[in-house]
Amino acid sequence: MLRKSIVFSRGFFTCSCLLERIKQTENEIVQMFRLGTPRDETPSDFRNRGTMRKNNSTSRELDERFIRILKIFKWGPDAEKALEVLKLKVDHRLVREVLKVDVEINVKMHFFRWAGKRRNFEHDCTTYMTLIHCLEIEGLVGGMWKMIQEMVKSSCAIGPSDLSEIVRILGRSKMVNKALSVFYQIKNRKCKPTAGTYNSIILMLMQEGHHEKVHEIYNEMCREGDCFPDTVTYSALISAFAKLNRDDSAIRLFEEMKENGLYPTAKIYTTLLSIFFKQGMVEKALGLVQEMKNTGCALTVYTYTEIVRGLGAAGRVEEAYSVFLNMLNDGCKPDVVLLNNVINFLGRGDRIADAIKLFEGMESLNCTPNVVTYNTIIKALFKSKAPVSEIMLWYEKMKASGVSPSDYTYSILIDGFCKKNSLEKALLMLEEMDEKGFPPCPAAYCSLINSLGRSKRYDAAHELFQELKENCGSSSARVYAVMIKHFGKCGRLKEALDLFEEMKRLGCHPDVYAYNALMSGMVRAGMADEAQSLLRTMEENGCVPDLNSHNIILNGLARTSGPQRATEMFTKMKNSKMKPDAVSYNTLLGCLSRAGMFEEAARLMKEMRSNGFEYDLITYSSILEAVGKVDEDLKIAAS
Repeated sequence: MLRKSIVFSRGFFTCSCLLERIKQTENEIVQMFRLGTPRDETPSDFRNRGTMRKNNSTSRELDERFIRILKIFKWGPDAEKALEVLKLKVDHRLVREVLKVDVEINVKMHFFRWAGKRRNFEHDCTTYMTLIHCLEIEGLVGGMWKMIQEMVKSSCAIGPSDLSEIVRILGRSKMVNKALSVFYQIKNRKCKPTAGTYNSIILMLMQEGHHEKVHEIYNEMCREGDCFPDTVTYSALISAFAKLNRDDSAIRLFEEMKENGLYPTAKIYTTLLSIFFKQGMVEKALGLVQEMKNTGCALTVYTYTEIVRGLGAAGRVEEAYSVFLNMLNDGCKPDVVLLNNVINFLGRGDRIADAIKLFEGMESLNCTPNVVTYNTIIKALFKSKAPVSEIMLWYEKMKASGVSPSDYTYSILIDGFCKKNSLEKALLMLEEMDEKGFPPCPAAYCSLINSLGRSKRYDAAHELFQELKENCGSSSARVYAVMIKHFGKCGRLKEALDLFEEMKRLGCHPDVYAYNALMSGMVRAGMADEAQSLLRTMEENGCVPDLNSHNIILNGLARTSGPQRATEMFTKMKNSKMKPDAVSYNTLLGCLSRAGMFEEAARLMKEMRSNGFEYDLITYSSILEAVGKVDEDLKIAAS
């Protein structure tokens, strides 16, 4: 029994004799891994197969026995002996095949180094590139970069396609500067780049957001003399210029490629469409669509998305919807992005019923509503003044369908409930948002603080403001502006000033809204001169005043300094780029009326109407009140 247990049990021994390497001949090593001879095959068959292998050595595959040795013994004396016994010649093909074997990367590296030291053998570009790919797959970026450097410094020839691949590999590893460095090293010493090589550089730069560098590479490409941009080049360049908002350059390149006999792709046309729609050139965009059809360039789902988005943004809802229906009739399958855009413009165009109908038909179009779809519907429901109960039903439907609300979902709900004066629901949504682990959303807090301020719950608004600061460590300029505005409205100007100074101290630069909020508070407190001084400070700090900024100061001067200074301010506005609007005219009209300057007021009213403005009911009432007061004073004087 004892012997039997010893035979059938396995254990780990530390006996020194068992740790020593067993002496084996080369043939014994190979014999250990020799494949069994099939019954229907004779030794002569093996000889014949060996002859076939010799006659067709270029098509041989790596011997399976050697692979088994390599996997068990790794790379070392045993594997080296097996290679010699099997008479496998060390050439570029063998090295590539060994590097493709599924073994540890260190084994591949050791073999690669060993092969490189063999007599009459030198690594070429194919063996280097095979190892570089292995290192990339293993995520060994440092080793990969060293191997690329070694290849560049070696004497092996590197062709344009290899250079393109090196650029792509380094681009995938986010090593943009190193890719450019290798490109110039190889370009100057070993290889003349082709259009494909330049395209690899341009596409890499595009992928990593280096749009400015793209134009520089393009100019360099053109200077080559015999290296001409192709459709891929133009596509990348036009896309880069569009992202940089250099629309004129993108359009010029589009025309240039057509002049050079190249046909724009659907992607290029789509990029140009987005530019024309963004510039408000709707007819030109539609002309481009017709050009696509005339040249036989099929409209893709991305092209249709750009068309319906552009027409919808231009308020041409019927045309946008018609394009969508034509797309379906033409057999182009929509995706969820396109459908979200259609739902969006239908909602904005007060066609909420059509938007909901399309939502309900999404499954039949093989599209599943996502969080953007639900957000768009909910936002459209708020716009259409749908009851809170209906909006909540959609919110519950969203969660029931397995779509998780995003921070933007909560922001829409909070803002919408605030506008509906459903403050409690908005606060509950803020609490739920916090429970779900979303970071504090300044836009949501801004809506709540504003609503609390409008409800004259100033302390509650300030408490929420402080909560946002504690949770985020800071606050946005817009949230500061809202809090400053409400402190100014309730007469707490000192606290408004303190907040303004605090935001500057914390590095949160005041924007036009923050300046306007503080100036408005100063005007309410009768500090028109201080408000005007702040306007000058605002301009000096590089913050451009808007029309509201000037109207705030005009209102302050009209109330505290009389018609002369108000008229001067108004005249200054007329002579500047910031032309007066209806608010400006009504402010000065009220000031002139209160001062009893009815002839001047009448002239101003005539000017107002000639400029297409109407005086409002408040101003008209103040004029009548002022006229009545003058009549009463005249009667008293006459008596």
